Amino acid sequence: MLPARHISRLVQSALDEDAPWGDLTSAAFVPADARMSAQLVSRAAGVFSGGAFFAAAFTLTDPDCSVTMQVPDGARICPGAVLATVAGPARAVLTAERVGLNFAQRMSGIATLTRRYVDAIAGTGVRIADTRKTTPGLRAVERAAVRDGGGANHRFSLSDAVMLKDNHLGVITAGGLSLTEGLRHAKATLPHTTHIEVEVDRIDQIEPVLAAGVDTVMLDNFSLPDLRRGVQLIAGRAIVEASGGVTLDSVRAIAETGVDVISVGALTHSAAALDLGLDLGSEPADAAP
Repeated sequence: MLPARHISRLVQSALDEDAPWGDLTSAAFVPADARMSAQLVSRAAGVFSGGAFFAAAFTLTDPDCSVTMQVPDGARICPGAVLATVAGPARAVLTAERVGLNFAQRMSGIATLTRRYVDAIAGTGVRIADTRKTTPGLRAVERAAVRDGGGANHRFSLSDAVMLKDNHLGVITAGGLSLTEGLRHAKATLPHTTHIEVEVDRIDQIEPVLAAGVDTVMLDNFSLPDLRRGVQLIAGRAIVEASGGVTLDSVRAIAETGVDVISVGALTHSAAALDLGLDLGSEPADAAP
């Protein structure tokens, strides 16, 4: 769960964007003393995420609004499932509706896609992880949704772990140092607690990288035979991550090569929003699939 202050800041920013000078439609056509209740209903099967964001949209718009969640984040849901109930001043509920839905639909879409990847590799012991390919400003939101879908988070930012990619390696070796020497030299400047990951795109880079004592080797866009060979060469001397072009059709075969982690950018950059709606006067339905 993200800190409440972080959720409030993000949701308030979205509310300010959507109604910077109030909700003109509701102010003109909805009586000030009107009240309403509604239900958040799933129109598709998936995994729910974003309950706290959905609720905050209404309570930040008007503290007189009340939101009761019927299912927790991470729950599998089916079409027709009631996920939450909302009650309060009609103007406030109508003003907050789209922002609340946007967060819940986006996060539930990510959680649903993540769960599909996690289910696809069930029993292999391999971890599905996200990447930094997130919507600017919403990384914490989208990564919370990945966790709700059963996935794991990669490094959160450029500041909390070292990850050298092809361009980094090109700059290092352009200075005349060998790959191993360059990595060792830089490693000596870091705190001993810093995790170091290096991306390689060729088999012949693996041994020089391992010789520098790195913690994780990412095998980027390797074929299945090369992934198996890479795992054999690394032989437990580092965590093995596979990345690049991973799809639902290919992820099981990649997991079965023996890698430890599979990172999938599509979890956050290509997830479709899950279809959810706010229905007035709907009868309750069972939330379980």
